[in-house]
Amino acid sequence: QVQLVESGGGLVQAGDSLRLSCAASGRTLSTYPMGWFRQAPGKEREFLAYINWNGITTYYAKSVKGRFTISRDGAQNTVYLQMNSLKPEDTAVYYCAASLAGGIPITAGAYNSWGQGTQVTVSS
Repeated sequence: QVQLVESGGGLVQAGDSLRLSCAASGRTLSTYPMGWFRQAPGKEREFLAYINWNGITTYYAKSVKGRFTISRDGAQNTVYLQMNSLKPEDTAVYYCAASLAGGIPITAGAYNSWGQGTQVTVSS
């Protein structure tokens, strides 16, 4: 398994932007499809965004499409989630994950390696 560490979370106001990073250690991320999820208190883990191994294909949940952008930097062995126009309902712990599944996996069960999460809090 690849080891993943998220960073970049914090407390922001509604309308602000944040960029989350997901750095890998132990193995290269370059062959893994990657995803971002979030989980708010009392709610299930929610799929947000997917990017394939070479960064050509991306896919977003309706709730974040047009506001969030997933990208990857092979040289830095890092995947990013740029979040714009943040809303209070975006408050959650955000996770990155690596998948071994084909297609465009949008369920948590399709991902094999997870980071520890980073907290994002958006105040109104």
